[in-house]
Amino acid sequence: MCGIAGVLQLDGRRLREQETALRVMNDMQRHRGPDGEGTWSHPRGHVGLAHRRLSIIDLELGSQPMTDAEGNWLIFNGEIYNYLELRKELGEDQFRTKSDTEVILRAYRRWGEACVEKLRGMFAFALWDETEERLFCARDRFGIKPFYYAQVGEVFYFASETKALLPFLPRIETDHHAFKDYLAFQLCLDGKTLFRNIRELLPAHVLVAGKGEVRTRRYWQVYYHVDYSHTETYFQEELAKLLFDAVEMHKRSDVPIGGYISGGLDSSIVACLATRGGSAGFEGFTGKFSISSRYDESPYAREVARKGDFPLFEIDITANDFVDNMRRLIYHLDYPVAGPGSFPQYMVSKLARTRRKVVLGGQGGDEIFGGYARYLIAYFEQCIKAAIDGTSNSGHFIVTYESIIPNLVTLREYKPLLQEFWKEGLFEDLDRRYFRLINRAPALGEEIRWDALDDYDVYETFRKIFRADNVKKESYFDSMTHFDFKTLLPALLQVEDRVSMAHGLESRVPFLDHPLVEFAATMPSNVKFKDGAMKHVLREAMASYLPSAILERKDKMGFPVPLSEWLRKEARAFVQDILSSKKALQRELVDNKIVRTKLDSEPQFSRKTWGLLSLELWQQEFHDRQAYFQGLIQNEPVQSVEAPTVRAA
Repeated sequence: MCGIAGVLQLDGRRLREQETALRVMNDMQRHRGPDGEGTWSHPRGHVGLAHRRLSIIDLELGSQPMTDAEGNWLIFNGEIYNYLELRKELGEDQFRTKSDTEVILRAYRRWGEACVEKLRGMFAFALWDETEERLFCARDRFGIKPFYYAQVGEVFYFASETKALLPFLPRIETDHHAFKDYLAFQLCLDGKTLFRNIRELLPAHVLVAGKGEVRTRRYWQVYYHVDYSHTETYFQEELAKLLFDAVEMHKRSDVPIGGYISGGLDSSIVACLATRGGSAGFEGFTGKFSISSRYDESPYAREVARKGDFPLFEIDITANDFVDNMRRLIYHLDYPVAGPGSFPQYMVSKLARTRRKVVLGGQGGDEIFGGYARYLIAYFEQCIKAAIDGTSNSGHFIVTYESIIPNLVTLREYKPLLQEFWKEGLFEDLDRRYFRLINRAPALGEEIRWDALDDYDVYETFRKIFRADNVKKESYFDSMTHFDFKTLLPALLQVEDRVSMAHGLESRVPFLDHPLVEFAATMPSNVKFKDGAMKHVLREAMASYLPSAILERKDKMGFPVPLSEWLRKEARAFVQDILSSKKALQRELVDNKIVRTKLDSEPQFSRKTWGLLSLELWQQEFHDRQAYFQGLIQNEPVQSVEAPTVRAA
């Protein structure tokens, strides 16, 4: 796990201040690779690469940038889990190191751009091809590892984190279309970022830069071609085999590993499978909020630790932790995404890094197997409609209202969401209904200066993804999970990467092993989501490996944070101060005076205040410090890898 960055003069001319640019980008990503750093510049001075290293595999010889001695140079962030198998296929005698980095170099020499199709793992890399005089860049299938880029005139810049690109922009500005995406989903669609002129390379895409152009293309897609020829037992057995294999591959490391233990199904599965042959060296890490038992899931985490026979380390997260670390979190995230769960993730990662460099987590299970309550809410409406229309038993995709009733207890904490969902409209087209269910913008009114935004239609961008050709249109379940897989999951993975790498910690996600994902896409909806039971097939396949307390849970809500309680008490002054500065009250797009007056109306698990608070902190940490970032080129090396505004309460 590392940080990568680079620069290319697209017209081939020598790039002034290239060495300075590489040093600045490397210094700004120092937290991603505390074990080493390196840079390479082409003799002609038109291209250069920079790397920060966190040593996990081949601790002695895996330094980067790495060359194949034929003029090609590589920088790589991530892990290639099948690197041992690829070494054999490529010929062991070809290798000078034991690293997975060299596997990419050799694979490119053998297969060219098609090498990415051979890689099983998480990765973002940039490879300078001396013969073709171009940069070949790639990102893994799911977006586990980040890759951002910007073109300023004829200069192409890229990095693992957007903050490393800010010194090279003419101005730090908000992308208004991305901002409207954020208001709706708390994430951005279609490769946009909240920074104007900075884009992310989409998951499962490659990018080629050189000879005056930059182009991208998709190299992998998940197809929901449903298999109706096999039984539920078959799917359970094959799923178990693929999960065993994925976890074993993800355990490959030259340093000891641990795991995030949330008390939920997915992280519990990963931990129990990782320790089923023995738990030597494995350690678990969890967080809790002692403010109330409803925010304390540590008893479930302890059950998993007992089952796996491994030590569990806990952190009690307080309102003071929130006040002390919220600015740091937003700075490391680069821009506000997802929900309040990113804060406890940051704190647990900090704890984990005191003992381990590598942890396994359960990210991806919800999007693959249907773990979000909103799927049940959407299906509940469709069950009512089908019962009225008399179509409950037609097709392969309808869950009947009789069978779904026992599982509705899962929605106990989601009554406000149900009320909001049914407040306007009922029984519309499926894409319109799901958009209404996940769209958070209607909860925002006068807090947003809507007249400052253009008429960009978020729904149309949503609809293109929701109705993609790789999903069968008759499967509502697959359409919902596919949209989240392509949008929410990369946003959550961005959080996963950033909160772990803020502490120099590598986070691995075995559920996102592409053979497993491809297989899951062939499962009928009434196998994955039988009778409205979320993650039905996953629970059944893993039943013998998990504590009964985990299997029988129906109250899991992600990582609930007592934000509303803190806003009324310990964190109130902190939040009020953030929203009350002179610049905060003069924002182009948000009226923070109104935001401030509505703090007391925040529902218990609402994300509205979190989203608006994160936006303001993001503007303070980046937009308000434009002179600082632009001055780094003239005043390098970077003196601080964190924002000067970071401070203890």
